[in-house]
Amino acid sequence: VSFFILAITPCQKLKAVSQMSQGLIRRLTVLSQYEEALGKINATAAERLTVLKAKPQAAIQRDLLSICNDPFTVAQQLTHIELERLSYIGPEEFVQAFVHKDPLDNDKNCFSDHKKASNLEAYVDWFNRLSYLVATEICMPGKKKHRARVIEFFIDVARECFNIGNFNSLMAIISGMNMSPVSRLKKTWSKVKTAKFDILEHQMDPSSNFYNYRTALRGATQRSITANSSREKIVIPFFSLLIKDIYFLNEGCANRLQNGHINFEKFWELAKQVSEFMTWKKVECPFEKDRKILQYLLTAPVFTEDALYLASYESEGPENNMEKDRWKSLRCV
Repeated sequence: VSFFILAITPCQKLKAVSQMSQGLIRRLTVLSQYEEALGKINATAAERLTVLKAKPQAAIQRDLLSICNDPFTVAQQLTHIELERLSYIGPEEFVQAFVHKDPLDNDKNCFSDHKKASNLEAYVDWFNRLSYLVATEICMPGKKKHRARVIEFFIDVARECFNIGNFNSLMAIISGMNMSPVSRLKKTWSKVKTAKFDILEHQMDPSSNFYNYRTALRGATQRSITANSSREKIVIPFFSLLIKDIYFLNEGCANRLQNGHINFEKFWELAKQVSEFMTWKKVECPFEKDRKILQYLLTAPVFTEDALYLASYESEGPENNMEKDRWKSLRCV
């Protein structure tokens, strides 16, 4: 190794430094463009929400089904969004989000000023947006038959996400359908064939520390390793659970052993999980982009929780005193 270092000429060193600098500049430029694009998307979504509040009936005329009624195509476009947003999350953001100063270190400035993990947070925000979008699409229609059709459509989208290996969108859709304003629509749900939904919920059942999901994730990971096509390489984990796993691994295990030595087993496991994630996020989406669907998924206005409850009560009236009181208070706002 020492011979190799000595053999490097000053010109080679300069060239290596130049290449690293150029690579860093390209990376920073891409991140800057991504942040600018996110800003424009969020601004458009906020503008459309303002229009929705001002003229609700005019804004409600369009829904996802009117743009695309093919569940597989929608699942593909969701996968595009997931993989794009994953690609901008660097391993350093996990460190910035979770690392704390080691109490055994004397340097008080160690990790005292973390850069905000903005790309990681943007990805979590996307999950929440998708959940609320699903709930909004279900609660918007005035007719029970239409609401049931929307629910069945999203069940099919969720199933296609599972088949693709897009577990994050799958869980976001399930979360949206399990929101109280949606789950309370008993008359609507009575018109829905729920067998497929029950299977999906079973797959993402949180009991036994998400045992069923973790089994499915291992299967998707194995498929990815032996894949012959780019489609089979797709593994998009349920991101909130991944973050939780890394957090508890970091918090639950000491950085140092009782004898003062570094806990290499902990850091090996952390590196293993982050490295696996880095492999997943590098996969290029093999599906063709549909700009119209992507634009809708990213910028369509979504209801707040209160607006969802109000729409839900207007579709199917309050059933008890607590719901009646809430409905009255929401109508007075």
